[in-house]
Amino acid sequence: MSNSSDPLYDRYAEMDFDNAKPVSAVPALARLQARQGGKTRVTMRLDNDVLAVFKARAEMTGGNYQTLINQALRDAAQGVTLAKVVRQAIQQELHPDR
Repeated sequence: MSNSSDPLYDRYAEMDFDNAKPVSAVPALARLQARQGGKTRVTMRLDNDVLAVFKARAEMTGGNYQTLINQALRDAAQGVTLAKVVRQAIQQELHPDR
């Protein structure tokens, strides 16, 4: 597995961020981030096998495992289940004109 699945990783890997400030310490950036809405950093524990699946999927698709986990959580929050996805796929195959 690569060091990072982020496509910009190589571009910034060698930069020195030792003196970098957090966004909260730069008022203009903090305001911009607040306006953009966005994401909240959380810390959580996942089972090793679950994390391995998401990392493997990210590696296969060239994506980011955190993005895949976020989408899975979004789908679950919206009530999207695997059964619904499979059912919709079958219906589309059986009745493509609908």
